[in-house]
Amino acid sequence: MKRIFTEEFKLLISRVFPFVLILVLIPLISYLLWMVFPAKEIEIVVIDKTVPVDTYQEHQTLFWAFEHMKIQNKEGQYYKKDKDYFGFFPNKSSSFGTPRDLRELTESEIKETASSLDVLYFADTYGVFEDDFENAESDEISKKIYGGLNRGDISLLREAGAQHKTIIAEFNTMASPTPLGIRTEFENIMGLKWTGWIARYFDEMDTTINTSMPKWFISQYIDQHQNTWVPSGPGIVFVHENGTVEAFSNDVEYLGRTPKIRTQRINQHGFKLPEIVPYPDWFDIVLIERDYQVISYYDIDPTDIGKEKLRSMGLPRFFPAAVVKNVGEGAYYYLAGDFSDMQNTLGSPHFEGLPMLWRGMHTVSDFTDRESFYWNYFYPLLSQIMNKTYKEKLKD
Repeated sequence: MKRIFTEEFKLLISRVFPFVLILVLIPLISYLLWMVFPAKEIEIVVIDKTVPVDTYQEHQTLFWAFEHMKIQNKEGQYYKKDKDYFGFFPNKSSSFGTPRDLRELTESEIKETASSLDVLYFADTYGVFEDDFENAESDEISKKIYGGLNRGDISLLREAGAQHKTIIAEFNTMASPTPLGIRTEFENIMGLKWTGWIARYFDEMDTTINTSMPKWFISQYIDQHQNTWVPSGPGIVFVHENGTVEAFSNDVEYLGRTPKIRTQRINQHGFKLPEIVPYPDWFDIVLIERDYQVISYYDIDPTDIGKEKLRSMGLPRFFPAAVVKNVGEGAYYYLAGDFSDMQNTLGSPHFEGLPMLWRGMHTVSDFTDRESFYWNYFYPLLSQIMNKTYKEKLKD
């Protein structure tokens, strides 16, 4: 009887142990490793004006990354996605929310804020619009409730730049609905120039199949192209701030289905990123000064017809995707895409090795998987930027 029990017990253990290892021991070790690593003090100011609901879609991935990297403020606290940013704070009131704006700060407070921060991050300045709170989509561009760069943002940007802090800005920071004068100041400070064009991939241009195509784009395209529409199948839409719209069809004006972000294996600043990552979301097309270095660039692989069309639109063959220039002890980064935007929640950040695990589970080439882009491209890029910033801070 004793021998039978022993053999059964051994068999049970052999079957159960792998599950215990996977479900209990490995996560426990991962959690303990995360706990024992020291925290990093980095003062970060995040600006996100595109917060119509409390999912914090445009900056939640930033705050997850900050906490996973154990980045804390000077009070020794982790950054909270629902509190620690400037921008729009949604609520159930008749005005849909309230802004917390840098225009509320005095000149001395702006200087004090710039002096204390290490990183100024513009996550999204597009803003919130009436359509964000209505079920029906209009054929017209919706009326703005709040958004765009303002004088307070520029004041902090100028001070942070003068004090050689790290500045990171994403897609649309200088585009609509930012006023032209404010945009020009942003461009002059950062050393960038927006071409006026933004673009996005759609997996199906047939509007009877793809109902997510913006109605205003459809109506404007038909009006500007003799009541014609583009062929069905994948395509890239281009929108200019003056109202001009264009569309590239796959296998006609461009090849390869989606736009791709390319990164040279050996780049001047040592960023380690995948050589090719598909990118199916919004991006803006910018021009950069000579002192910028290109980390990654967009390649839509245009055909001869597409190249001619790009020239007629005043656009180059390649577009910057992520660029950097060193400014004293700091650096300016511009990420010409909606990189931090993600609806999915990422779970607890308190486990060491999670990014490596998720990278292995999300195929780089799967452009339909938003998390794949985050784990394979954006998180590695952001973590390397933050690590470089922290190393520079320790030198001071």
